[in-house]
Formats: sequence, C-alpha cells, structure tokens
Amino acid sequence: MESIHDGSQADNKRPKASDGPPGGVIVDNTGDVYETSESRRQIGLSSAIFLIFNRMIGTGIFATPSAIFSLSDSVGLTLFIWVAGMLIALAGMLVYLEFGTGLPRNGGEKNYLEFVYRKPRFLATGFYTGYVILLGWAGSNSVVFGEYILNAAQVEVNRWNQRGIGLACITAAFLIHGLALKWGLRLQNALGVIKLIILLIIIFAGFAALGGHLKIDKPDNFDHAFRGTTGSAYGVVTALYNVIWSYIGYSNANYAMSEMKNPVRTLRIAAPIAISIVGVLYMLANIAYFAAVPKDEIISSGRILAASFFRNVFGEKAERALSVFVALSAFGNVLSVIFSQGRLVQELGREGILPFSSLWASNKPLNAPFMGLFEHWLVSVIIMLAPPPGDAYNFILNVISYPLYIVNIFVAAGLAYLYFHREAYNWHPPTRATLPVTIFFFLSNIYLAVAPYVPPDSPDQNVYEHLPYYLHCVVDWAVLLPHLGRYRLEKEVLRGDDGWTRNTFVRVPRKSAKRDASPTSPNY
Repeated sequence: MESIHDGSQADNKRPKASDGPPGGVIVDNTGDVYETSESRRQIGLSSAIFLIFNRMIGTGIFATPSAIFSLSDSVGLTLFIWVAGMLIALAGMLVYLEFGTGLPRNGGEKNYLEFVYRKPRFLATGFYTGYVILLGWAGSNSVVFGEYILNAAQVEVNRWNQRGIGLACITAAFLIHGLALKWGLRLQNALGVIKLIILLIIIFAGFAALGGHLKIDKPDNFDHAFRGTTGSAYGVVTALYNVIWSYIGYSNANYAMSEMKNPVRTLRIAAPIAISIVGVLYMLANIAYFAAVPKDEIISSGRILAASFFRNVFGEKAERALSVFVALSAFGNVLSVIFSQGRLVQELGREGILPFSSLWASNKPLNAPFMGLFEHWLVSVIIMLAPPPGDAYNFILNVISYPLYIVNIFVAAGLAYLYFHREAYNWHPPTRATLPVTIFFFLSNIYLAVAPYVPPDSPDQNVYEHLPYYLHCVVDWAVLLPHLGRYRLEKEVLRGDDGWTRNTFVRVPRKSAKRDASPTSPNY
C-alpha cells in the first residue's frame, strides 16, 4: 500500500470531468485525482442501460396498478397519476445526470452530498453511511421471487418456503456478481431483455383486447374514464407514492461510474434511454390492463393483476407461465440492486470511514467487490428472515424506502445551491438539469417525505393492522469525538495493490491541522 498524496491542494490545470479520464484516472470537479484499475472498466452502454432498466422494473408494474386504481377510483385519474410519476422520475434522472457527469466516480449520492455539504466535516458522509449499511434493498424482491416461483409450481405459499426460495435468490445474485463479474453483467442484460419481451407481449395483447380479442366480455373501461373519481386526498397521495416507487432506479448507473467505459458519455446516453423506455412501457402496460380486465377484477386481483390479464387474454394455462416471467423479473431486479449497493459499501470502505476499511474496499478475490456485496447480502438476509409476517415485516420494508426521499431532498437542494455558487465550487459539469427541474424534483421529494403523514380516510387503508400508519417515517464519530479529543481528521490517499486509490483518516492535533478555508478544498 503506497501513500501518494493527501488531496489537500487542487491543481487548477487539471482537466475537467468532461475531458474524459486518461487511462484509469478520473479527475472530477473537486480537483481530486481518483485512480482506478482500467481492467475494471467493463460496463458498456448496453450494460449501463440495463443496470437502470432492471432496477426500475422489478415486480411493481405487474402488481401495483391494482392498488393504484383502487386508491384513485377511476381509469382517467389512474393514468394521470402515472404520468405525474413519470415526470417526477424524469426530473430526478436529470438531477442525477448532472451530478454523475460532474463527479464521474463510484458512490452516487455519497459523492454529491460530500461535495456540497462540507460543514460539519464528514457529517453528510456519516449519515449516508448509516443509510447504506443498515438497509437491505435487495430483500423485498427476493421474497417476491419466492412467492411467484411457488405460485408457478402450484405450491401453497407460507412464511418459510417463500423466504427460503428468496434466500436462494439473493445468495445466487451475490455469488454471481462477487465471483463472475462479466457473467453477472451478461445475466442482467439477458433478464432485462426478457422483461422487455414480457411487457411487449402485454402491450400488444392489450391492443388486441381493445379490438375485442378476449376470453371474456370486453370490459369497456375507457368509457367515461373519470367516472367514480372521489378525490380522496389519502388515496391520491398514496397512489402517487406507489407510482414513484415503481420508477425508483433511474440513478442506479451512477453507483458504478468508475467501472464504465467512457463514463460521462455512457451515462448521458444510457439514463435518458432507460427512463424513456420504462415510461412508455409503464403507460402502455396500464392501458393494456384496463383493456382486458374489468374494474372489479382489477381491484380484487391485488398482486396478481398481470395473472388476471394473461388469463383473460390467453386462457388459464398462461397464468403459470406469467408467474415464472414475473419471478425472472424479480431476480433481475435483485441482481441490479445488489450490484449497485455492493459498490456503495465498497466506496465507503475506500473512503476510510468504515471499520476494517481495507477489507470492504477490496476487489479480491476475483476483481469484484466481494465483501461489499457480502455486507448487503447479509443485511438483506436478516431483514428477510428475522421479522415475523404482518406489521413487523411491512414496517421493515417501509423503513427501507422512506429514507431515500430524505436523501433526494438534500441532493436536489444541494444542486440548487450549486447553481448560485458555481465559481466557488468550480461546478461546470457537461450536463445541466436546469434550476426549474431541480426545484421541481426538490418539491416532489418534500411531498414524498410529508405524504405518509396524511391520515387514511378509513382504517382499511392503513398499511399496518395494529401500528400507526406514519410509524416508518418517525424513526457521529466524525464530529463529536474530534471535538472532545482536540484533534481533526485528515484524509490520506493510498494506492492499493489493485491499482485503485482509497482513503484513510489520520488524527492531527488542532494546532497543526490544515485550515484551508477555500470552499473547493477537500478539507473545507
């Protein structure tokens, strides 16, 4: 391990991010040199698109339209809410695109929050670390994978067989990405193609249903499309909340930019393509459902709306095949989530802020972040297996999703702040989200953070049976200890045997600590 520099001085002659990284070196708007191994740059344009595509399309589009329709009470309002969710996701994509092309390195929000929020030092990093380390994003769709596999096999679903298959699902995803990086990317891409084919089948079958090609009487759901709209505040709020959750994942490629070929160009192309494809598919799939499934059946179908659609269009035998397809979609989502979250854990290890940082930062044994992937696998497994069914399990899943909106509030606010302090931060990225789009995204996430506190119109609408509906919403070494110990923490950059740089922290007595007050200094 070799110490190369402490990162305290920025060289104004260094190239900007838009100039593209020479070899395995990334130079971003912080002025820091971030070195990677060129052999790790294995993510091309198609893989970047499917990283986003697979993360966004899990099982939501096959199940959530039923809940969204039951909350909005009319076909017209349902489609309008899906359009609103698409616009919010598009704004989010543009915000993350500007940050990603300005700071083209692994880590996503961690880098963006650190870049903007520099006082107290390391506070943003500390909070974000807890968010990444303690939440098991890949757990929920692993359980859904188990449910659909059992449905396809016509086996009664219970707590342990569902979660047992879910455990096998997430373990397979972890081992594939940890031990066979190229094959993991290829499998992700293949599953993304399968998802695309499934949705296209649904869409074209929906057009056929509009023409009357059904096994049942034509439902005519588009006649008087807004009939039945009640205007329930809780219903609209919750429906939009679910739609936006179906779009989560537009920032997924930002977590792996150090492993992209020509990262700035790749992200600028991949993110808009992925979200455009997903937005069009979501809208057409919803139209297809309404073309083939009567309103009463949509409401009663719950998480098997797509199965009802296949039965009405193709017959009962098609239902089992659909369960296999949805399970594959869930597996693709798990692969995409653990891929990105493992790299976030690795990046936190590379920053030197985790215990045993060199372990988490490592690319051993096979040039992949095995230990970072392992950490997310372990947390996800605990979340899957520990809570009993019912309120406790639903609470854990909601706690996982809610903090994302808080993070997005600070990301959007940070970008808005940069628009008014460009020169102080040397912020000149190759892509701009624009201030109106950034403010729109900021306000949207304020809404998402506040919306769960809106009380339901009736107890039946509560997501919990016995807990308060808002419970999941109510729920620092880098600041306190240095103050008490009269020292400061300074970064020291080390180059590992794998060619990647990482940070470690050293204690410096306050009298000799660096006091560079420049807002662009890494020690500010």
